[in-house]
Amino acid sequence: MKQRFSGRTVIAFGLGVGSLLAQGQGQNGGAGRPSDEDPGFKVAIHSRNQLEEAPTKGGTTSLSPITDHGGPKMGTPNPYLIWYGNWNQSNATDTPGGQAIVRDFLAGLSNSGYYQINMSYNGPTGAVGAVRETIDTGSQGTHLSDNAIKAIVNSAIGSGRLGAADPNGVYFVLTSSNIAKTGFCSQYCGWHTYTTIGATKVKYSFVGNAARCLNSCAAQTVGPNGNAGVDGMVSVLAHELEEANTDPLLNAWYDSSGAENADKCAWTFGQNQSVLGTGAYYNLTLGSRNFLIQRNLSATDNKCYVDIKTKAQ
Repeated sequence: MKQRFSGRTVIAFGLGVGSLLAQGQGQNGGAGRPSDEDPGFKVAIHSRNQLEEAPTKGGTTSLSPITDHGGPKMGTPNPYLIWYGNWNQSNATDTPGGQAIVRDFLAGLSNSGYYQINMSYNGPTGAVGAVRETIDTGSQGTHLSDNAIKAIVNSAIGSGRLGAADPNGVYFVLTSSNIAKTGFCSQYCGWHTYTTIGATKVKYSFVGNAARCLNSCAAQTVGPNGNAGVDGMVSVLAHELEEANTDPLLNAWYDSSGAENADKCAWTFGQNQSVLGTGAYYNLTLGSRNFLIQRNLSATDNKCYVDIKTKAQ
């Protein structure tokens, strides 16, 4: 049985969260909730066999309930991309073409059957705003801490490159594969949290290029868009975006063990997967591109879906 190891022991930022173990449908165990500026509940790593195998389908029955704890939700999140590191390499992954995969995913996500799953959470519109982006070639070096991620976001906003701090924004720090991040690949693949800049609560997220550790942060070693690292990265980005939408201040939607909507379905990809001639699997088509995306939980029936319009699980 595959296991997904999630979370960490918090040693700063106030309230602590113990070591978390996620299995099966990706539910997190343990007590407590993260606090302001604590990276909180993270996308667990995905242990996979060295031999190529089909991505995990996951179950179709209802899971334990996810409930609203009263915190604010985001209506339409605006994605801000901070490309950190060297995204102009000749390694076939950290490239302008790799960046285009992320942009195309976000451009096609709004009002899709996949993203409309979030409409079940009392506030989200099922839409995604226009993408804005900037570049940081390495202001915090090549070995990043949690504080460094926050500093990268603060710098991007403070410089004016992304405009004023956006209360409806989710700021993604997307690191190239030559960038090391404490815990990335060994404990988690991404996370989201928030900080306060001036009077604005700013939501932000870390997602690393899965090319650094395909056996931990990607469901397959080939990607439907020919870039296994970025294809894997997009799945983690989707996971974090939908959680930031429904639990932006870490006090809204989560279950009795602290798992957010995407955590409940982590590393499961549904019953209706297709395979390309390259051997890459996919479960979602947006525009001209295919993607393999982790399922998301509907609060209506506590089931994991790929497409709520067709009820595809």
